[in-house]
Amino acid sequence: MTIDKPTEPVTLVEAHEVLARARPGRQAPLAQWLAHYQRSAALYAEVAEIDRGHHHESLYWADHQRERLKEIEAQIRTSEGL
Repeated sequence: MTIDKPTEPVTLVEAHEVLARARPGRQAPLAQWLAHYQRSAALYAEVAEIDRGHHHESLYWADHQRERLKEIEAQIRTSEGL
């Protein structure tokens, strides 16, 4: 008997699906959004190396998520008064 482990997405479509399901609610704390965008950027970068047919598109999405991550970090700094 084997234990089925959840598999990581290996295509861009699978990454989109996984990340859409894991997306925080609109009113979620900024810390949850920060974690989401960190995971998203890393996952898209990983998928770019696996799903070579969508390499450049995956890299675009990784960069897009990093930009959103920077925006969330700035919002957190502003809300902390730094």
